[in-house]
Amino acid sequence: MADTTTGSGGANFVEKLKAYVKTQKGLILAVEIVLCFIIIICYAASLYAGYSTVAICEMIFAIVFFVIFMFGLDKQFQLVNWMWSDLFRAGIGAVLFIITSLVCVIRGAGDGALIAGGVFGLITGLVFAYDTYSIYLQVKSTRQHTAAPTDEGV
Repeated sequence: MADTTTGSGGANFVEKLKAYVKTQKGLILAVEIVLCFIIIICYAASLYAGYSTVAICEMIFAIVFFVIFMFGLDKQFQLVNWMWSDLFRAGIGAVLFIITSLVCVIRGAGDGALIAGGVFGLITGLVFAYDTYSIYLQVKSTRQHTAAPTDEGV
């Protein structure tokens, strides 16, 4: 007989997804993923689709970190410092989005899709900058809680 009291794997995934999106980090990553997808659509509709590379790469990185943090894999694989990796991902994403979006908004005369992608890119750059700031505060708080070793024997 099959045991029907245990939940299916799909339901467990959906429950973890809902629970993680309700956290601050999960919400930020979900917003980053959605905004990157919107930017990809805008740049694909414009005459200059090459600017979509930043959005594609950052969306893939955000999805990877979303899955890692959602399933708690950051606690299982401690070979990588996930907090610092996420800090660099968000910081580089903020800088790249702000630069490429400014270029798109300035260059996009007559191309509405490019301007729309640039405006969404500026918003996304600000979200990535907020993510960078929130991760920085976490790094700063974890460093203050760990005491430095002292040499009292000398």
